[in-house]
Amino acid sequence: MRRIVVVSVLAGAAVAVAGCSPTPDPEPSANIPTAASFPDRSATPAPSASASEVADPNVSYVARTEESEITVLTEPGGGEEMTVRAQDVLTVPDQTPFVFLVKEVRGDWVELYLPVRPNGTTGWVEADSVTLSATTKRIEVSLDDYRLTVFDGDEEILTTEIGLGQDELPTPGGVYYIRELLQPPDPTGTYGPYAYGLSGYSPVLDEFAGGDAVIGVHGTNDPTSFGRSVSHGCIRIPNDVITQLVEEIGIPLGTPVFVDERA
Repeated sequence: MRRIVVVSVLAGAAVAVAGCSPTPDPEPSANIPTAASFPDRSATPAPSASASEVADPNVSYVARTEESEITVLTEPGGGEEMTVRAQDVLTVPDQTPFVFLVKEVRGDWVELYLPVRPNGTTGWVEADSVTLSATTKRIEVSLDDYRLTVFDGDEEILTTEIGLGQDELPTPGGVYYIRELLQPPDPTGTYGPYAYGLSGYSPVLDEFAGGDAVIGVHGTNDPTSFGRSVSHGCIRIPNDVITQLVEEIGIPLGTPVFVDERA
């Protein structure tokens, strides 16, 4: 098997939302230095998840490893190898669990969405190499309507107007997941009180402010952002809403984020 090593080295501690601010910050490492406390309130063990269960739109499965890297295959039991390292794709790899959204379970193998380029990349691991948990929460983003909605099963529990990427720096559609939660030191700053780093990247920027152009969902100090295309690709939401998501609802790491394509 030919071994492929992911070497997308991320510079600075603000990489999780590197494509979000309207102008590069001269000191990006000062923006988001620490992982936020993240109680995994809605996840329950599900080691015997089946492919049919994973296909249930109201239930998503999250794979978690305590290791600092994971090696995946392009096919169940074979194909090429790819190693994804926490130090390459997480802002605070020593403080944040390494999690992945499950796409499919096939026998003893699990297909994972990976937080690497190109967006939508997946890989297979043996089921006993990860711990699976289930969540009924999901986030849906409508690019045409500038709207983000949070569901718990069939129930809509929160909806809010959002700001999106500019036409030349678009927010990409696709299936993503929350890979980390970060807490800026200044809750009134560019990224608000919290920022979720997603598993996707800008389709047009290779880097931003010294790091990879990762797509995020974050608060903002610009309340005029909403209903407009103003960012470098990130999704901006009101500060009180992202605070509610983190502190009251407790969106788990690994929660799927479905961003529809523009009509």
